[in-house]
Amino acid sequence: MSWFVGLTGGIGSGKSTAARQFAALGADIVDTDIIAHQLTAPDGAAIPAIRTTFGADFLTPDGALNRARMRETIFADPAAKQKLEAILHPAIRSEAQRQAGASTAPYVLVVVPLLFESGAYRNWLHRVCAVDCPEDLQIARTMQRSGLSETAVRAIMAQQLSRAERCALADDTVDNSGTTDALHDQVTRLHALYLDLAAKNR
Repeated sequence: MSWFVGLTGGIGSGKSTAARQFAALGADIVDTDIIAHQLTAPDGAAIPAIRTTFGADFLTPDGALNRARMRETIFADPAAKQKLEAILHPAIRSEAQRQAGASTAPYVLVVVPLLFESGAYRNWLHRVCAVDCPEDLQIARTMQRSGLSETAVRAIMAQQLSRAERCALADDTVDNSGTTDALHDQVTRLHALYLDLAAKNR
């Protein structure tokens, strides 16, 4: 059995960048965002339940989830958010566990943006690493990447744990406010630690 490390962080913190660096060093990556996109793509496993619960208006012409419309709806309506999460979250967790369990790598990095908020991953992850950076950097990165307004990004951040709360809950933290090389140095140290812990717990 592999050893499982959760990787989390606020929006725009650089989780994907850190995950790529862990992958380059030999970790297997299970990304719950990718799983969510697969579930909500045309003919995705979650599409029938989304159509039944929300209606065909929440699908694009090719049958995928209309992300923009759903985002607007769940920000305005907490009940809608709960309905969507009830559809997606169990399916995402199940597939993440399946992928992680099938790995033959020394350890698996499971990328979960809302890991602590969900409360549903700690029971099978052996350790959690949080990627952290200042809020203004999170906002700038997210605006540049997604085209969202600052107001929209702040609304997303308001639904996530604070930096302090997330870092306090994590076993390890990575500071991603500096250069790529600085991030790589931290990832390299943690990779060595995780290899050691995985070997001791095998």
